[in-house]
Amino acid sequence: MSNRRIQGSRQPAAGRRRRGRGFSLIELMIAMVLGLVVTAGAISVFVASRRTYQANEGLSGVQENARIAFELMARDLRQAGLTGCNTNGRLANVLNNGPNGPAYDPAVDWFLNWDNAVHGYDAGQDDPAVVTGTAERQRVAGTDSVQLVGAKGLGLSVAETPSGPAANFKLSATTSDIVDGDIVVVCDPDHAAVVQVTVQNGSNVTLVHNNGSTVSPGNCSKGLGFPTVCTTNGNEYTFDRNSAISKMVATDWYIGNNADGGRSLYRIAMINQAGVPTTQAQEMVRDVTNLQVQYHPKGGADFVDAASGPAWTSVDAVRVTLTLQSTDKRAGTGFAPIQRSFTSTTVLRNRTN
Repeated sequence: MSNRRIQGSRQPAAGRRRRGRGFSLIELMIAMVLGLVVTAGAISVFVASRRTYQANEGLSGVQENARIAFELMARDLRQAGLTGCNTNGRLANVLNNGPNGPAYDPAVDWFLNWDNAVHGYDAGQDDPAVVTGTAERQRVAGTDSVQLVGAKGLGLSVAETPSGPAANFKLSATTSDIVDGDIVVVCDPDHAAVVQVTVQNGSNVTLVHNNGSTVSPGNCSKGLGFPTVCTTNGNEYTFDRNSAISKMVATDWYIGNNADGGRSLYRIAMINQAGVPTTQAQEMVRDVTNLQVQYHPKGGADFVDAASGPAWTSVDAVRVTLTLQSTDKRAGTGFAPIQRSFTSTTVLRNRTN
């Protein structure tokens, strides 16, 4: 009896020792491995989600930049060669630095030549508007460029024109944003004329376009008739009431080197700098790495490159291909930038007839 009593009393103690002994080393190692597996899975999901977000964000940025670039270029393309009145090709240009003037230099004054309403340059061809090189704002070798000249509508028209060779006309509006030195396009159904405003008289809203040296480049004639005659009175012509007045717009689109060592889409524009028309390059869209342009001659079967020498006055549509890359240079596969090419075709409004 006593032995059974003693054995019975030991069993609860042994059970208590077994219940309180904790985890073994093997159990701890298994738990750690399982924990690492779960942690690695969570990290893998996080990294994959982050990479997906980077890729989507990068692709979205590329698409947005492409949309902006095409929209900006299309505005200039659509108005190339546009006078606002006619499509007959009759245009008088009395600028001293224009193609009919005594001081014209095609290597410098491209933006004053209406014959450059559309003029493209393939890779390897020199564009007089911009130097090809590696410095900031210079054109990147191996890329195309295109020059565009047209008119920007201002909603202005002629209210009164003096008789004879007097070089002025009064505007129908009481105010305008035209200033001394601006180059304007005046037109009616017969023809258009490109002329520089020598004096903008705000008191009676009159634009004066005398010849002489009061502004630069100045006008070689007061006469605005077609064809151009560069003498004092030239080929006289009267633009009657309701003849339209617009500002001349000249641009050159190209791929240039930006300040951060990358590439951007640039736009050179003609501006009035203290009464003198000059050109200024402006960075439009970052991370545009290539520009390729093709041209459709009127009646042609297909688009052609600039190097093929199309008749520029007959080009009625332009096809632009832009290559862009993501701002995040690690957003793509293999931690490289995402790169996409997009193509858009723009019809020239002035040459669709």
